Amino acid sequence: MTKKIKNWSAYNRALIQRGNIAIWLSDDAIQQWQTAEKHGGRGRSNKYTDFAIETCLTLRSVFNLPLRALEGFVNSLLNLMGAPV
Repeated sequence: MTKKIKNWSAYNRALIQRGNIAIWLSDDAIQQWQTAEKHGGRGRSNKYTDFAIETCLTLRSVFNLPLRALEGFVNSLLNLMGAPV
């Protein structure tokens, strides 16, 4: 037996809500995101900690994203949270 949908606006909102993703990093995680220590090598970035890189690679694996899409995804998350990019 199938049920008839009577409230289409509620049904539509439920379908939209199903695609909602809420990911937030804790304040501790945001504080651990950037590093102040120097690496001493030329041509290498020292802006992000190992924690930040591991977090990004985990998100990449979970959402099956290419690296450039991952960069945009993480930047948008940080912008939504008001964290420094």
